[in-house]
Amino acid sequence: MKLTVLLDNNTYIDEYYLGEPGVSYLIEDGDTKILMDTGYSGVFLDNAEKLKVDLSDLDVLVLSHGHNDHTGGLSRFFESGDRSRVTLVAHPKALDRKFSDGEEIGSFLRRTEIAGKCRLLQSQTPLKLSERVTWLGEIPRTVEFEEPYAIGETESAGVRRPDYVMDDSALIYNGEKGLYVITGCSHSGVCNILEYAMKVSGARRVQGLIGGFHLFNDHSPRTAGTVSYIQKLNIPELYPCHCTSFAVRASIHRALPVKEVGVGLTLVWE
Repeated sequence: MKLTVLLDNNTYIDEYYLGEPGVSYLIEDGDTKILMDTGYSGVFLDNAEKLKVDLSDLDVLVLSHGHNDHTGGLSRFFESGDRSRVTLVAHPKALDRKFSDGEEIGSFLRRTEIAGKCRLLQSQTPLKLSERVTWLGEIPRTVEFEEPYAIGETESAGVRRPDYVMDDSALIYNGEKGLYVITGCSHSGVCNILEYAMKVSGARRVQGLIGGFHLFNDHSPRTAGTVSYIQKLNIPELYPCHCTSFAVRASIHRALPVKEVGVGLTLVWE
């Protein structure tokens, strides 16, 4: 499997791609091409062009969750070509309206608009997307130190409720060396994601982990628990990025080596 970082908060020195607070990854497993998230503005398309990455024959677009730093590029994505053959996979709640501090923070495109432009597939349960890549669906929240907390509100059928981001999900790749996990923001808790990834795949060896951990305070119990958990799993390929602060990455690095992530990074996993 090949993973190319088309968008991240970070860009490398002397490599002139565009960055923004968001995520977009291209995942190629054999003949299947999967795009995970579209960032905030759609600049992932500019980066893809400069990287000479062809997205015209994309098979699947996965939304890790419904926040606008992951769905904001949908408009440009659909404007850039005919996407009728693309299957868009998301949790059923990912395209509900989302609000925080009086501002809308969900997808700029409504569910009906998206369904008219591609094949919309909404699922709470795991889905196999290619020979070795699986969408996890809704993540059970079982790890004690990763207690759910609300981020703003979500609106469904005209009713607003605290948003615990139940639509947050991830992808897994079942490789020959072990399991690889790809997250968006890990609102469901990165350790909850890892627990469920191992349960769904049947694997007990996590070889690699890339994505946002949504951790900012390096002194919080949640961060301490996460560092301890990851250290026990002894994950050799660690790529925390996007919504993971430098302080938290430094804390993880003291336990296990952390690798740098930036736009243009390409990983090949067996």
